[in-house]
Amino acid sequence: MSMSLDGFIAGPNEGPDNGLGDGGHRLHELAMTGGGADDVEATRRLGGVNGKVLDEFMATGAVVAGRGTFEPAGGWGGDHHDGVPIFILTRHDPADLRQWPLVTYVNDVTTAMTRAKEAAGDKNVLVHGAGTAQLALAAGVLDEIELHVIPVLFGQGRRLFEGLAPEHVELERTRILEGEAGVTHMHYRVQR
Repeated sequence: MSMSLDGFIAGPNEGPDNGLGDGGHRLHELAMTGGGADDVEATRRLGGVNGKVLDEFMATGAVVAGRGTFEPAGGWGGDHHDGVPIFILTRHDPADLRQWPLVTYVNDVTTAMTRAKEAAGDKNVLVHGAGTAQLALAAGVLDEIELHVIPVLFGQGRRLFEGLAPEHVELERTRILEGEAGVTHMHYRVQR
């Protein structure tokens, strides 16, 4: 999850036509080298720390996201990366939603994470969206958290950890990397 130094994963005025909020694209510049559709691949080819982290991101075996992330992203055209299965949390009847072969709609985070982990096999599951990450953490089905801290302050927007239950969650830091353009990549294991 990319976030500002003050904990925001989207800027202010986030909405269906402004999925990352005002200025939110700044959080994803670590993957963008030239402003085009092939930016992630170009960054990966450049190597460096950011390229290594993107390689790991793209080596995941399944994706879990909420509709608030999925829909503004255009459903990633039905394929997030490499044909991996995508599990979308929704309270609505899937018959009302766009159907793509790789996309499965589920109504609870535990089912989504269980099915995604099974589909991913020995690979990691990529979780998109603050709400989905918070639900997975609260349900005890989120094993790791990777944060890409961008050196910018938003002051407002959508926070990654806002609204968590008032319980103590211990994390074990397993890696910290200094990326290009001031990005700090931190990886944590959730302690149970």
